[in-house]
Amino acid sequence: MDENWIDHHRNDGERVGWIRMTGDGFVAVDILGRPITEQVDWLQAEEALDGRGLSFLADPWLLRLPAGEEVRVRIVEVSPDRIRVAEDAMGAASVVGARPREHTLPFPAPDALRPVREHGG
Repeated sequence: MDENWIDHHRNDGERVGWIRMTGDGFVAVDILGRPITEQVDWLQAEEALDGRGLSFLADPWLLRLPAGEEVRVRIVEVSPDRIRVAEDAMGAASVVGARPREHTLPFPAPDALRPVREHGG
């Protein structure tokens, strides 16, 4: 994470992302460290982050492993240090007592992590 990123919090104090200065404007960066706007003004960046929120983190994701295989995962932790995901074989990650395989990813999230809906799954 760049030291010039400015935390953006929703009304309850939870961080939902950052606003990065760039050129004469700003870029909204979500909690995964991914830009969600082009260069915009400050208010537009805030509105984009507020609109994005955190609920998207609960959606199913696909992780492309180094060997090329894609596995369905759920995000279990996000911080500016790392992102942890757990394999989710059709909901198994949420079953009490299940011990799904976990993967630790760098921050910002790599392109290998994508929402299932982008792949028609």
